[in-house]
Amino acid sequence: MRRSVAASVACLALVALLGCPGTALADPPRPTANPSGVSPSVPDPIGPPLGTAPNGDTVGGEDLASRGLVVPPGAPPLPLDITAHGWVIADATDGQVLAAQDAHGRYFPASTLKLLTLLSLYPRLDPTEIVTATVEDEQIEGSRVGLIDGGQYDVRTLWLALMMQSGNDAANALSRAAGGLQPTLAAMYETADRLRAYDTSPGGPSGLDVEGQRSSAYDLALMMTAAVADPEMLAIMSTPLAKIPAVAGRDEGFEIQNQNLLLLNYPGTLAGKTGFTDAARSTFVGAAERDGRRLVVSLMLAEQVPIPTWEQAARLLDWGFSLPADTPPVGELVSPDSPDLVPSDSPARPSTVLGLPTVPVAAAAASTADAGSVLPLLALASGSVVIAAGTVVWARRPAAPYSRRGQRRRVSSTSTPRDSAGGP
Repeated sequence: MRRSVAASVACLALVALLGCPGTALADPPRPTANPSGVSPSVPDPIGPPLGTAPNGDTVGGEDLASRGLVVPPGAPPLPLDITAHGWVIADATDGQVLAAQDAHGRYFPASTLKLLTLLSLYPRLDPTEIVTATVEDEQIEGSRVGLIDGGQYDVRTLWLALMMQSGNDAANALSRAAGGLQPTLAAMYETADRLRAYDTSPGGPSGLDVEGQRSSAYDLALMMTAAVADPEMLAIMSTPLAKIPAVAGRDEGFEIQNQNLLLLNYPGTLAGKTGFTDAARSTFVGAAERDGRRLVVSLMLAEQVPIPTWEQAARLLDWGFSLPADTPPVGELVSPDSPDLVPSDSPARPSTVLGLPTVPVAAAAASTADAGSVLPLLALASGSVVIAAGTVVWARRPAAPYSRRGQRRRVSSTSTPRDSAGGP
């Protein structure tokens, strides 16, 4: 009897680790960010990992799995001086990807991640709701629009501050209005998954660099396509000037301008979002329309020389608009209602994202053991191993509070536009 029980336990352990006969091991869970980890301060020295869907497929087509340049045959030469390591130019109407370089390379997004914050929280917040700013908002690290502790701002004003001036203070206030960091991140992961933006692992609403936070040029193109399709979000991103209200006894109020220089310099621009941190370098995502055709462009890990990122985006847009309508695409921007790319035995990313996710035993084993090796698994099954509910739950670390370095900076309509999540 004891031998029978022991054998049963061993078999159950092997089934949990190996899965049913004839089936593959479950895919590892998609990555998550860890805001309580060490914040990166330089670009990834070994390069970004390549993102895939949870089932292992390359979202948008296998050609986009290339880490190099992908262009249609017979296409005209690409523009010069494109410094981005990863970029995508695509048609926002039919989803055709016209050309790309390292489309799914997972880079630090900087403030372009605020686009995901907009997509995630805009449907959840009443634009007329009043939010009271805090000391944490006023002193938050990186770019700030200039919220005052105790000042009262409606949510729509905060959206303008977020998307026009890249205010990390506005991001913090909006996150608090949505219930705090955990609910905000849960909403951001939910939105990313709905858009099939599987390369994206947000670690905060502002884009300030945190451990594990990544996105890709492909995912940014998906996000911008979704945002410009919404008239209200498009109106926020395309607003050229706005007013930050006064705070009695503290500030008389001031005007802000849209820092998206593509909007100011490129006819037909619909929207755009800039970003910069030391680790991300310059990032950008934008959209423009010409002759009824709407294109999106995204750049990651770019430099501002020899030409600024908005001009690099403009050159790629010109190139895209010049292509004949019958040019074959190199891939596609998938739509939210496209066939699910999550295998039935692979769980969605956790709603609690501050730490490592819950991992199926089979997935954990796949990451540490050779699927073709049975001996280590036999040893594990016959040892003193307790398997509860078929999962291993990893410890979660509490979130660290935002840094309060830096001083409040007033921004006026004559200020030099900034494009940083954590820059000057």
